[in-house]
Amino acid sequence: MHMLSITDTDIPQPCPSPFNMARYVLAAGAQTPDKVALQIVRAAGAERWSYARLIAAVRGTGQGLLNAGLRPGDRVLLRLGNSVDFPVAYLGALAAGLVPVPTSTQLTGPEVTRIAAQVAPALVLASAGVALPDHPAPTVDTAQLRAMQDLSPCDWHMGAPDRAGYIIYTSGSGGNPRAVVHAHRAIWARRMMWDGWYGLRSDDRVLHAGAFNWTYTLGTGLMDPWSIGATALIPEAGAPLPLMLKRFDATIFAAVPGVYRQVLKDGRKLDLPRLRHGLSAGEKLPEVIRKAWHDATGTEIYEALGMSECSTYVSANPARPAPAGASGYAQQGRRLAVLGTDGDPITRGTDGMLAIHRSDPGLMLGYLGENDTPDLPLTGAWFLTGDHARMADDGAITYVGRNDDMMNAGGFRVSPLEVERALADHPGISDIACTEIEVKPGVTIIAAFYTGPAALPVPDLESFAASRLARYKQPRLYRHCDSLPRGANGKLSRRALRTIHKAPT
Repeated sequence: MHMLSITDTDIPQPCPSPFNMARYVLAAGAQTPDKVALQIVRAAGAERWSYARLIAAVRGTGQGLLNAGLRPGDRVLLRLGNSVDFPVAYLGALAAGLVPVPTSTQLTGPEVTRIAAQVAPALVLASAGVALPDHPAPTVDTAQLRAMQDLSPCDWHMGAPDRAGYIIYTSGSGGNPRAVVHAHRAIWARRMMWDGWYGLRSDDRVLHAGAFNWTYTLGTGLMDPWSIGATALIPEAGAPLPLMLKRFDATIFAAVPGVYRQVLKDGRKLDLPRLRHGLSAGEKLPEVIRKAWHDATGTEIYEALGMSECSTYVSANPARPAPAGASGYAQQGRRLAVLGTDGDPITRGTDGMLAIHRSDPGLMLGYLGENDTPDLPLTGAWFLTGDHARMADDGAITYVGRNDDMMNAGGFRVSPLEVERALADHPGISDIACTEIEVKPGVTIIAAFYTGPAALPVPDLESFAASRLARYKQPRLYRHCDSLPRGANGKLSRRALRTIHKAPT
């Protein structure tokens, strides 16, 4: 009998009610008030925040926002730079029952104006020099915001775990960023990641190589370590990461593949005696980086697959590493399936669409709709992730590619990851990305864009590809580039690649 591609792990303990996300995040640290909650690490030293200081700042900020006339349920647009002001304001808003909307400081005025028009903030919190929306909401600057930290603490605003907690925007890989509304309970669901991905302990020192205002950093680098009473380490922009990892005794390192690539570019061994392992998310981790990291440090990288709408749900972990080529297993408590075109689970070992059951406690409330209420699009009981994957007999899930990154070659759907993996072993290629480009109206081909010391002869590349890929998977165009387009967090943008690089007609 063939097994279907569906998991049905034990249901996690339900979120307590009433509940407040900020109170929960800081509860463990409240038991050890003198312990360091946060260190902003620099080559010249570190700025330290104890749990007592962090909690006081968060609750004071919550009271300051209420004093400004806001009421529970109001939305607060965060236009704050890479400083501790960001997580303090984020948690302060949640503590008071407000709904924070984190945004990247790289957004332009028109972009953030579109966001403001959709979320209708009651207040904007902004750093100097950051683009502001054309919107009537008043603005509070960082000086005013920091003054709030010394106010008397606000009461924790307790309520239903399912009420709106915060709003984040998708990366817009399909060209249209969407407002994702998460409930307060989303943080409770992240407990499934402690063992399912991190192997997280209260004595850990987690260094995340991302900016404060990136959701990967906000969750993995701050909220989750604080929820268990661990210490979060955030490096100053430009700080040498190998030195920071060693000097500040990091036990877990979290980054995107592009950051690991930069750390490893010199090919040197890294002396990191306290480091237990690394974490990777944001895009598929190339095997060459995984191996190079192990060779340099003697530690493993554990990968996770997730999305803004549900954080991570598939991962490897120290107790259960992923088989070669797979991303990992469904985290304990997740109900996932790989669906066919009819919306039903398919036979294991077959490629299909990865889906999350509507009962998942970490799943968003929905996308913010035109009527200002969340809309959760479902196919039956399933939320479609847009990720193509396959599930092995033992439940291991292999990521095949994003729905919007999948290429079409003569009627065959081809994953860019498969082509990239096949070509990445070429000794003259340092980095590579493949995508489908239009060469004339209605005619598309697979193109490979690569970096390396010099442009390589096309016949040599064609021969190399032919020895590793079926004909329909082989690129028809090769282009040498000085660099590949990546976002501020190091994530490859194939959409930008298609826009920037125009193939000859």
